[in-house]
Amino acid sequence: MKSTGVVRRVDDLGRIVIPKEIRRTLRIRDGESLEIFVDREMIALKKFSKMNDIEEISKQIVDIMYSAIEKNIFITDRDKFIAGAGPLRKKFLDKNISKYLETIMRDRKNIIETSNHNIELIDLEEENTSYVISPIIMNGDAIGLVLVLSEKSDIGKTEEKMASVFAQFLGKHIEE
Repeated sequence: MKSTGVVRRVDDLGRIVIPKEIRRTLRIRDGESLEIFVDREMIALKKFSKMNDIEEISKQIVDIMYSAIEKNIFITDRDKFIAGAGPLRKKFLDKNISKYLETIMRDRKNIIETSNHNIELIDLEEENTSYVISPIIMNGDAIGLVLVLSEKSDIGKTEEKMASVFAQFLGKHIEE
C-alpha cells in the first residue's frame, strides 16, 4: 500500500476529512458509501458498490450473451467496466467509464445506435461502433450499465431487448 504523505486529525466525533484531490482521483462523490477494512493497526477505505456483490454473475452473463449474439458485451458499475466479453474486452475491462456514459446512467434511458458512430466509452478515447446501452436500476438509482457493441452496424431490436432484460435482471438481483 502506497503512502500519500497526507496526515489528518480525527475530530471529537471520530471524523476524518479525505482530501479533495484523493476524492477526485478515486471518483468518490458526495454522499457515496465507503467500506471500512481493518488489518492489525491499519484502516483501509474502499468505495462501496452494490455491483461488487454481483461481479461473478456479471461475468457469467456477459459470457452467455456473447455466446448467443457474438457481439462485445460489457457491464459497468457507477465508475468502471466490471465485466466484459468479446474482442474489446481487454481494452476496456477495469477502466473508468467516460463522462458520456455517466450522463447516460444519470438520465436512466436506453440508448440504441444502429449504425456506426464514434462513442467515448473511456475518457479521451472514441470507438467507432453501433451500440445499445441500458442502465441498471436498483431501487430507483442507476448503479451501472449493460452495453452491447458491434463494429458491423448490426445492432437491432434483439440486442436492445437482451441488454434491457439483463439490466433489469441485475437491478432486481441486487435489490434482493
